[in-house]
Amino acid sequence: MKIRALIVDDEPLARERIRLLLRDAADVELAGECDCGADAVARIGELHPDLLFLDVQMPELDGFAVLQQIPADQLPVVIFVTAFDQHALRAFEAHALDYLLKPCKPVRFHEALQRAREQLRNQQAGRTAQGLLDLLAERVQPAAAASSQLARIAIKTDEKVTFVNVDDIDTIESAGNYVVVHVGKENHILRETLTNLEARLAPEKFMRISRAAIVNLARIKELQPLFKGDSVIILKNGRSLPTTRSLRDIQKQMEFR
Repeated sequence: MKIRALIVDDEPLARERIRLLLRDAADVELAGECDCGADAVARIGELHPDLLFLDVQMPELDGFAVLQQIPADQLPVVIFVTAFDQHALRAFEAHALDYLLKPCKPVRFHEALQRAREQLRNQQAGRTAQGLLDLLAERVQPAAAASSQLARIAIKTDEKVTFVNVDDIDTIESAGNYVVVHVGKENHILRETLTNLEARLAPEKFMRISRAAIVNLARIKELQPLFKGDSVIILKNGRSLPTTRSLRDIQKQMEFR
């Protein structure tokens, strides 16, 4: 039985990448491609694909908004294609949903595709759809999510407790089981892991740009590409930080914050 797949991504190169990777999958038939969310909603209703490669970050109608407009009994198996950081990806993992980080790596792509095959073969698509519905239900409760986000960080020392407003933070950098919180000319050491702290910061204000650093998006002055695909972020205070995130993803996040 052929698996009918639909690719939804606003980036032509990203769609081409998935299309090329699908060439090795003899059991997958490419039913079509969409470059925007509105077209995706229409095509899903028309084509009823078994499998959806869905970009999360698209203008006007993003991937989550697309899924919210699909009847529950028509939801296909979804492989998210995203540039999200690890904190956001944990939401997919919690609901047993698969994802690919851009740019898609062949080995990871075929792992996700094999998992989709097994879900369809073992008639687990309904379980996957329920995971999607649970994820979407969480996303329509922004007030509850916002209430768990930090407004201030308490920095404890032997002499006192200093409260730092998160909006005043420039960057946060990892130091083992500690982090260093940079606020202007001051540096505060906090016994916390970068991952745990990241989970409590507003994603529209802060971005994890590498394994070792989180940056306040409002403090970014420039994005600069270097040689061999490396890039750096230049802050308003003149400091530069290397990033493993694509400059395009950072630019998108800054434009819509």
